[in-house]
Amino acid sequence: MSTVTSATIGPMPAVDIEEGIRRSSIFRRLGDEDRRRLGAVSRLKHVPKGERIFGEGEPSDFFITILPGLVKVFKMTPAGKDIILEIFGPGDPLGAVAAYEGRPFPASAVALEDTSCLLIPRALFFALLEEYPSLVRGLLLGLTHRLVELTNRLSELTGGRVESRFARLFLKLSQDLGRPGPDGILIPLALSRQELADMTGTTVETCIRIMSRWGKDEIVRTEKDGFAVLDKPSLEAIGSA
Repeated sequence: MSTVTSATIGPMPAVDIEEGIRRSSIFRRLGDEDRRRLGAVSRLKHVPKGERIFGEGEPSDFFITILPGLVKVFKMTPAGKDIILEIFGPGDPLGAVAAYEGRPFPASAVALEDTSCLLIPRALFFALLEEYPSLVRGLLLGLTHRLVELTNRLSELTGGRVESRFARLFLKLSQDLGRPGPDGILIPLALSRQELADMTGTTVETCIRIMSRWGKDEIVRTEKDGFAVLDKPSLEAIGSA
């Protein structure tokens, strides 16, 4: 398992760096000149499927943004069980709060598919903030936008009836990861019933009942490598109930 270190990263072509910064939810409000300044100190790390990006308790030496790819952020219980906190995709930052505060990562991150990450060394990032006020303003706008996104996401996945939370989770996964399939929208992400229950704040027994009923009603079908959303309008109706 590999972890983000200066020995495992390399330079990234300038055009790709700026595009990666533009895609980042916390850097998207920066001006062109500030994107170039960040690009000059950025690096790219390629992480194969199943490998670790960082582990819980490790130092947060970089600001990390996912480019192409999909990442699971999780914590391990004392009993050795992984609890998924969130699934992140292109443009999402990883461990940004820990990096900003200079404290160890509070959770671990593993690539669910081949992933590329944009890395900005923490020390160089703060040196740029001290020198260029325009970068600070752009970052504050991006952080505010990100906070609104996370607040809305938390409300969607924790409020209302359990079945509504499940529906909103699958609608979000469809939006972020969905691909057209023969019967509907394919979500190429295999999650166990326990993982689905953890992500929606319910029990595995409730999850099994909901997913079984949805399969019979042809709303969401469990596939070998993920899920197929067969009836999105029904899912939207459940999610808004």
